[in-house]
Amino acid sequence: MIKLEEIVDYNGIKISKISTDTRTIQPGDFYLPLKGANFDGEKFISQAVEKGAAGYFTTGDEKIEGAVAIKVPDTKITYLELAKQRRLKVNPKVILITGSSGKTTTKELVYSVISQKYKTFKTPLNHNNEIGFCQTIFEMPDNTEVLVLEAGMRGLGEIELISKYAVPDITIICNVGTAHIGRLGSKDNIAIAKCEVTKYQKPDGIFIGHDDELIHKHLNFSGEKIFYSIKDTDILERKIGYSRFSYKEKNYSLNIEGDYNIENSLAAIEAGIALDIDYNLIKQGLENYHPIEKRWEIEHVGKFDIINDSYNANPESMKAALGTIFELYPDSVIVLGDMGELGDNEIEFHREVGEFINRHTHKENTIFTVGNLAKEFGGNKNFESNKDAAEYIIQNIKENKTIFFKASRSMKFEEIINYIKEKIK
Repeated sequence: MIKLEEIVDYNGIKISKISTDTRTIQPGDFYLPLKGANFDGEKFISQAVEKGAAGYFTTGDEKIEGAVAIKVPDTKITYLELAKQRRLKVNPKVILITGSSGKTTTKELVYSVISQKYKTFKTPLNHNNEIGFCQTIFEMPDNTEVLVLEAGMRGLGEIELISKYAVPDITIICNVGTAHIGRLGSKDNIAIAKCEVTKYQKPDGIFIGHDDELIHKHLNFSGEKIFYSIKDTDILERKIGYSRFSYKEKNYSLNIEGDYNIENSLAAIEAGIALDIDYNLIKQGLENYHPIEKRWEIEHVGKFDIINDSYNANPESMKAALGTIFELYPDSVIVLGDMGELGDNEIEFHREVGEFINRHTHKENTIFTVGNLAKEFGGNKNFESNKDAAEYIIQNIKENKTIFFKASRSMKFEEIINYIKEKIK
């Protein structure tokens, strides 16, 4: 159930609560059925009314006594229109963030900085499609001053749709990589899709983006544009759990390692500057940032220190993470899995990462792989299943080792970690 702190209005009908799930619907809610490839929420309208729904949206003509029926051409578009209505009513500054990798980290960094000065709300977890956008809008408190949104995509037009109903003030593209190249066919098409983020941006807004030639090539925005890159920084210190750097003649620090995290933090710095946040508050916001689940999540498990970065993986994020591991953890165990959604050239992309590993790894590193594609990384040993990998690690890896996990979400590497935890207990 989505609880609204203020009503929305649909053609004169006042709606105080919207629910898209009959399992959690409450008496008095309005039921908004959604449709997908494998489900049709309109089949559950009668169930929603039985549970006390005051009314419902529908694309059909069926009417149920005792409930208000609102016929609409498309329930998803209606959901988006209602979300936009509330976005304009609360009227926060909206920051819309996208990118091939690192967009969730960038969102969290931006939130950490902006919330130092403003009442700020953000996209929860990875609810970064159009439905997650609507849910975020309706969960946003009435007193929100800045709304930080994350926009993901699997194809052309999806980020444009979110931009249309978000009406962003500030947009951010943190990078253009090969994630989803299997669906879009080329990095040019990926860049075109990412640049949709500015399609409905306010013309007096600010665009902040990675200094990438593809973004320059495909960006169509007439407002102020700011570009950043790790090349704009002076790295002052790198060590486990800490980074210190200089950017535009000011010093900052992060309580996490990795140059790619430093680069993502530049977007947060620029967003803070755009919203007139004092340097000391920006600095404090970066220092307050901590990774969220499965994104460089560090945990001590029995005899091991585990770094779980297995939420997602593509060639760019894989190489960036491995570069940090090779530099700061030269005696570590590295467990890598398949990278998904890379299309017809998936083997070549895995071999590309394998070549990077061969150039940069230390002889002290032990590299295990799980999955058929991950075999192309090379390494010391390949496993067919997560359980096989976990059992081998428990039986053969010495104490006081750091173990790093990186793979696409579909590989479910949390199974390896959970198995290790259970056996060690």
